[in-house]
Amino acid sequence: MNARTEPAEAGPATPARPPVVRELLLVAGLFLVYKLGRQLVAGHTGEAFRDAHDVWRLERWLRLPDEGTVQSPLLHGDGLAQVANTYYATVHFPATLAFLVWLYLRRPAHYLWARRALTAVTAAALALHLAFPLAPPRMLAATGLVDTARVYGPSVYGPPQTDQLSNQFAAMPSLHFGWALMVAIGLMAATRSRLRRLWLLHPLLTLLVIVGTANHYWLDAVAAGVLLGAALTLIRAPRRTATGGVGRGAPATVPADATPVLVGAGR
Repeated sequence: MNARTEPAEAGPATPARPPVVRELLLVAGLFLVYKLGRQLVAGHTGEAFRDAHDVWRLERWLRLPDEGTVQSPLLHGDGLAQVANTYYATVHFPATLAFLVWLYLRRPAHYLWARRALTAVTAAALALHLAFPLAPPRMLAATGLVDTARVYGPSVYGPPQTDQLSNQFAAMPSLHFGWALMVAIGLMAATRSRLRRLWLLHPLLTLLVIVGTANHYWLDAVAAGVLLGAALTLIRAPRRTATGGVGRGAPATVPADATPVLVGAGR
């Protein structure tokens, strides 16, 4: 009898969760680079307003809906405008952070994918902010739009001339929309619920808020979507297997202590 031993076939191994301290440093470093990088174009006021006029004219040439059609319902009383301003000011970072924390704890492979995609989109957005400073529609008189945060509150921005915490001329692309879209796509990819497509309501509501509050043009969201699409084309999502595991198409890793199987022992 010629019996030989071979390791038993193993299913896809769950990727190891990356060290939490390293991930915290990476996310914090990315945030600091983004905030500091935005300051590099904070003084390009003239260029930002010229670009704003060009974007506004391009949207009209493309026959995109006037941003005022979204803002108009918010101006009927203080309540809706304040809700929209609060959403703009408070949901963006906490929702993205909660998304990453949940993936880190429950879906490590999807966490790595989402973190890489968000990093790529944010880096590309920073480069575009440097190359194309853009005043938001709330600053452009030609739009006829109201700065709802200044009129109704709450506002996350001070006067542009004295605001040292943020660059208000970094409208394109809209990371509010880009990050919200990544949150929705990531949760749909990482979960199996029949209702998971409802996560798309988050970027949809975010789009209506950023346009209705006059913080972004339609094209700012389009640019963010294009950048995210390019990032997700290059950074592929983990593949969910039939058993609920995660695979990437590579051969499964067999643990060193796998139980050997006798091949040919029954002959």
